[in-house]
Amino acid sequence: MNVPLNEATSLYLQIAARIEDQILRGLLLEEEQAPSTNELARLYRINPATAAKGLNLLADEGVLYKKRGIGMFVAAGSRERIIEKRKTAFYESYVKGLAAEAHKLGIGRAELAEMLARAEAENGGSKV
Repeated sequence: MNVPLNEATSLYLQIAARIEDQILRGLLLEEEQAPSTNELARLYRINPATAAKGLNLLADEGVLYKKRGIGMFVAAGSRERIIEKRKTAFYESYVKGLAAEAHKLGIGRAELAEMLARAEAENGGSKV
């Protein structure tokens, strides 16, 4: 989690995404305490209010919850919520456009499936 933040997207969104990534990779488990606002601010050299905005976004989404006076914790079912959110975003950002372009080019399902299989093999194979 020590990779610098970039200017491509809002810093608070990057903070939220990195915490989500830690949950997906099993580095942060359900009911474990998430990094504090101050820890994130020090680690990334950002304003604590920016770090808090990222944490609060995840709390609003039900990924984290606050224990008053203690900090933020990973909510039960958060991994599944993140997966569903990202699958929806993947569909909207990639699959719809892929299907539209395939249709324009006359690429059918079978040919598209072959292309996906080839791309998957080029990227190290399937995890499914």
